[in-house]
Amino acid sequence: MNKNYLFQIMAASLLTCGMFTACSDNDDPNPNGSGNGTGESVSRYVIATTSTISGNESHTLVTSETLTEGSVTVENNGLTNDGATQWVYFNDDYLYGLTYNQGNGGTTVSFILNSNANVEKRSIEYTIRRFTTYGTYNDYIMTTSTGDGPTEWNDENGYTPQSILVSYLDVVGQTHSTNNTTDKAYLSENFLGNGEYVTLAGLLQQGDKLFSAAIPMGLSPYGTMQKDENGNPHKWVVPGNEDLIKTENGGSNSSSYKKDQLQWTQYPDSCWVAIFDDETLTTKTIARTNKISYAAGRFKSQYYQMIWAAGNGDVYVFSPSYAKTMTDQRQQTTLPAGVVRIPAGATDFDDYYCNIEAQTDGKSFLRVWPIADDYFLMLMYDRPFSESGYSATELAIFKAEDQTLTYVTGLPSTVSGFGNTPYVEDGVAYVAVTVTDGNPAIYAINPQTATATKGLEVDADQITGVGKLTYTPAE
Repeated sequence: MNKNYLFQIMAASLLTCGMFTACSDNDDPNPNGSGNGTGESVSRYVIATTSTISGNESHTLVTSETLTEGSVTVENNGLTNDGATQWVYFNDDYLYGLTYNQGNGGTTVSFILNSNANVEKRSIEYTIRRFTTYGTYNDYIMTTSTGDGPTEWNDENGYTPQSILVSYLDVVGQTHSTNNTTDKAYLSENFLGNGEYVTLAGLLQQGDKLFSAAIPMGLSPYGTMQKDENGNPHKWVVPGNEDLIKTENGGSNSSSYKKDQLQWTQYPDSCWVAIFDDETLTTKTIARTNKISYAAGRFKSQYYQMIWAAGNGDVYVFSPSYAKTMTDQRQQTTLPAGVVRIPAGATDFDDYYCNIEAQTDGKSFLRVWPIADDYFLMLMYDRPFSESGYSATELAIFKAEDQTLTYVTGLPSTVSGFGNTPYVEDGVAYVAVTVTDGNPAIYAINPQTATATKGLEVDADQITGVGKLTYTPAE
């Protein structure tokens, strides 16, 4: 196997938030399980891997009875598959592979554990829309992105307004649906009342509510050409920012832009959280704070979730202050990376604030995940945004109530990358770690002590997902 085929630090972090066990009211686990085993419940840890064997890339789901010791190989073992951009472990019942296919839709497949404790592919496949973030709500995995709405909404210049595009994956029923884009409730334009369109970063269910960070993206051509009360265009352009409007199409990939677009937000010193009544996203409350910049980590077109709940229901909102990396000073934030809070049951921020950079010599972070109680795991950059060549190479534990950040010890010195997201069990975070001098392995991180202990080693090139599946016989 080619051990040079490793996660790069940034690429390893592609897509946010998915290996945590999602919450659901589903009482019918594994209805499609099969096999001729004992008929008793059985669980296995399921590890998604990628390897290069005989010059060919191979994706395999292998199982293990433990994450804390031993080793497992992918050779002549496990279930081969087409791979996925993000593996989502839904409760212990289902494993979904979401595929991001650049600007197009991607194929989604799902798996269960059968009575023989083997991973089994379910029967239904479907193509979902391009997505930039995702989350869960009841029995749905939801993905969202922002894109063109119906052309019948075009303005007099022929510009199409931006809309929030949603895919709903019914996990139990294996069905796929999308939102009704002709409903203007999904309009992304002027979402925050300042004319800018938004994209969503993260989807967090709290009770019946759905929380998401609303990330202002600037003015689309449709938004730029909106007229003021005197009939003049550029109603929403901040005076002095007229030169930020693009005069022609340009850029590439996630940084592409169109003529008449004002790319990136004019409001980098604010953070907004949308609190929706349910998964339809049609009724919302907006919470705003000026203590932090917008709450999203970024890698290309992906927006990483930075809004997570503690064990008591308080919602903590993290900002890495990514707007510090903007080219134009008018679009750069002056705020340090920090954390604010929406108390359990509330719809607005309280007076909680923590300056992360004050504890890290000015360094920020790329990703955040909850572990247990008020402990959070953070993937930290190795230098401030003001320096070139920064990369996310370290892990830290943040204890929210105490507002303390502690770097994790016990990791190997030859780390070259980390897996997409950790798996959490019994208050311990299990993280895939790739090294330059051996096989990747699962490390157990104790949040109370901020120490990492090596566990299961996997004879593969990459560990792209880790979680647990359980087979439960029908009653």
